[in-house]
Amino acid sequence: MAFVRSLSRFAEAVAAALLAIIFVAFILQIVLRYVFNWPVGWTTEVSLIAWLWLVLWGAAFVLKDHEEIRIDFLTANVGKRARIGLGIVAAVCVIVLFTLQLPAAYSYVSFMKVEKSSYLKTGFHVLFSIYLIFSVAVIARNVWNLVQLLRGKDPVENASDSPMQSGSAL
Repeated sequence: MAFVRSLSRFAEAVAAALLAIIFVAFILQIVLRYVFNWPVGWTTEVSLIAWLWLVLWGAAFVLKDHEEIRIDFLTANVGKRARIGLGIVAAVCVIVLFTLQLPAAYSYVSFMKVEKSSYLKTGFHVLFSIYLIFSVAVIARNVWNLVQLLRGKDPVENASDSPMQSGSAL
C-alpha cells in the first residue's frame, strides 16, 4: 500500500510541476512582452503542451473515480444490483471502445513524428504520446473497476464523498 501511495504522490507531483510550468511560462510571456517589448511564441507553446499533458495525466493518474463528474440519473434511483449491472455494462463499453481505438491512436501518434512544433522543434509524436498513456490508464482503471463490480462491490458504497450518501453538499 505504501508503494501505491508513493505512485499517487508522484503522479500528483508531476501534475503540480506541469501546472507550475504553465504558470511560469504565462508570467514570463507577460514580462517579456510588456516589460521588455520582446514578444516570444515559445512560451505559448510550452503552456499548451503542459496543459495537454496536465489534463490527460491528471485524468489518467490523479483524478479518482469518485471525483469524476458523472451523470448518474440512472444509477441514483436503482438498487445495488442494478447499479452493479449498469457499472459492468459501462466498464465493458469503455474497455472495448478504448481498446478498439488504441491501434489507430498509436498509428497516428507514430505518424506524427514527421511534424515538429514551431518553436521547440519537438516531434509531435512525443507531445501526443500522453494520449496513449492516458488510453492505457483508462483501460486499466476500467478493468480494475470491472473486477470489483464482478465481485459484487457497489461503486456508490465505495465512494467516500458520493452524492448518494448523507452529508453530501448535493
